[in-house]
Amino acid sequence: MRADIERAAYTLFAQAGFAEVTTEQIAAAAGVSTSTFFRHVRSKEDLLLEPVREGGAGIAALLESRPAAEPADVALAQAILARSTATPVEELERWRAAFATAPHLLDRVALIPADHRARLIELVARRMGRDPQTDSTPGLLVHLMLAAAEFGYLQWLGRGPRSASLPVCVEGALDAVVDQRWRTA
Repeated sequence: MRADIERAAYTLFAQAGFAEVTTEQIAAAAGVSTSTFFRHVRSKEDLLLEPVREGGAGIAALLESRPAAEPADVALAQAILARSTATPVEELERWRAAFATAPHLLDRVALIPADHRARLIELVARRMGRDPQTDSTPGLLVHLMLAAAEFGYLQWLGRGPRSASLPVCVEGALDAVVDQRWRTA
């Protein structure tokens, strides 16, 4: 049901603009009542922001599943890259077209919320064999990687329809951070 609502909303947003589309119109296009819409979605803003909010949890889960012997910088970069390829291209492009009508919404959400950042720092510190309470290296690596990923993500969002894919933009940015210096004791 949620996927049907999202698909209808993204199509309407891309066609008419986010500000012009009502929740009633989205519900009708999805073939549900307004009350059903609100059982699955808090607001039309959430339809665009929820995928962004869930990014950090997805990255943490992917990082945990990386091989234990993999260096922290490589593992984190690969987890972020895997997250950027987790959604089918058609869905990503539909979301991007919808989001292009409301880019101001990105100011309302951190791409990676603080609790997800803290979890990533904990996982990276464990992988590096360092205590994040006394050693800032794991935190610095996480923040640099996430900043690079965000740069790639924003680069992808801001380009026209013939731009590079999200994974290409993110991978290019992450490559600037992956380095042997993170692997020294």
